[in-house]
Amino acid sequence: MLKRTAMTRLILAAAAACLSACDGGSSSSDSGSSGDPGYPIVDTGQTSCFDDASRVSCPAASAPFYGQDAQFNGNQPSYTLSADGLTVHDNVTGLTWQKSPDTSGDGVINALDKMTWTQAQARPAALNASLYGGYDDWRLPTIKELYSLIDFTGSDVGPVGDPATLIPFIERAYFDFGYGDTAAGERIIDAQFASSTLYVSTTMLGDPTLFGVNFADGRIKGYDLVNTMSGPGEFVFYVRCVRGAEYGRNDFVDNDDGTITDRATGLMWTKGDSAQGLNWREALAWAEAKNAENYLGHNDWRLPNAKELQSIVDYTRSPDTTHSAAIDPLFLCTGVTNEAGNADYPFYWTSTTHMSSTGVDAAAVYIAFGRAMGYMTAPWDPTLAAWLDVHGAGAQRSDPKEGNPADFPHGRGPQGDAIRIYNYVRLVRDAQ
Repeated sequence: MLKRTAMTRLILAAAAACLSACDGGSSSSDSGSSGDPGYPIVDTGQTSCFDDASRVSCPAASAPFYGQDAQFNGNQPSYTLSADGLTVHDNVTGLTWQKSPDTSGDGVINALDKMTWTQAQARPAALNASLYGGYDDWRLPTIKELYSLIDFTGSDVGPVGDPATLIPFIERAYFDFGYGDTAAGERIIDAQFASSTLYVSTTMLGDPTLFGVNFADGRIKGYDLVNTMSGPGEFVFYVRCVRGAEYGRNDFVDNDDGTITDRATGLMWTKGDSAQGLNWREALAWAEAKNAENYLGHNDWRLPNAKELQSIVDYTRSPDTTHSAAIDPLFLCTGVTNEAGNADYPFYWTSTTHMSSTGVDAAAVYIAFGRAMGYMTAPWDPTLAAWLDVHGAGAQRSDPKEGNPADFPHGRGPQGDAIRIYNYVRLVRDAQ
């Protein structure tokens, strides 16, 4: 392990000061009183259906692959651009956003606009002092607020591609966006946006880790703030500030019948999970089988979409700090043994396909409620490699919809993302 630098110590101090201002988790109760419907989930935008590898006509009930994202309509994305063109109001969440992450103000979105986390923390004060868009209450978004903007009509760019032909995971009709700045030595994929949410544990090198959303590849990951894959230094992000009432806090009620209602979102969840790993096709079929048996008194369960499932992550919890999954303790999570041989918690499937710019749509989205494992070669010593929590409990990644996990003994991608394929399921339904 590298020695702590002065930079590390400064960021650790800032991290400790920030934790109380980051996502506060959820409230839990066992009463049936009226809750606050202040957390409406914005739909993913996905309108196409898929099989294991490609786009298909949406299947009928009881047919293979029935029950996926496009077959259920939630709160459709709706935005209003301000008259001055500086801000965008989300008509579903009530949040108002900066239209552009062009922090330099030169009209171009590139590496010059990116900020370290320390700089990002100072960004809202600068906007407030200038009454940006006419407001003085700008802040960095929490990871749940930032993720509300993700749009799964986008396709994963991979490390290369032509930005002119790519589709990012954000609504381009309203929000300005830039891919990684290749002229500055970045990869096309380097379009990570900063949140205010620090991981309560640490990843990779043991330094402070910030959750961000990458709107180029459609994922939530934890980013080591001090030491990056490219060498010593601070990680830099695009920054898009937000204002408005707090968004993203749950209000759970244990119904004492094997279900939990979130009064903030209007969704009902199964308290337990599938207790076994399933591939994506099997996960969809498992939901249908539970409906056929009127599971827990209901026959309208479904596999949650990506944004629904991410809504129940509790970012104040982690296996290393609370010895639990990143979810409210009202829920039950089956224990697993991870790739490093340690006690952990599962990845959970969503009904959302993670589309690829190659046109081969063979992956689906999952949320890691335990450690987001990866097989990493140490940047400072290529002879050292090990399984590590590379992106944190609460990360959103994707897995092949079918196949053999043994074909990926060291994971996949530059950070060796663990490939499990047989992920777990927690069902959801509309509470009303």
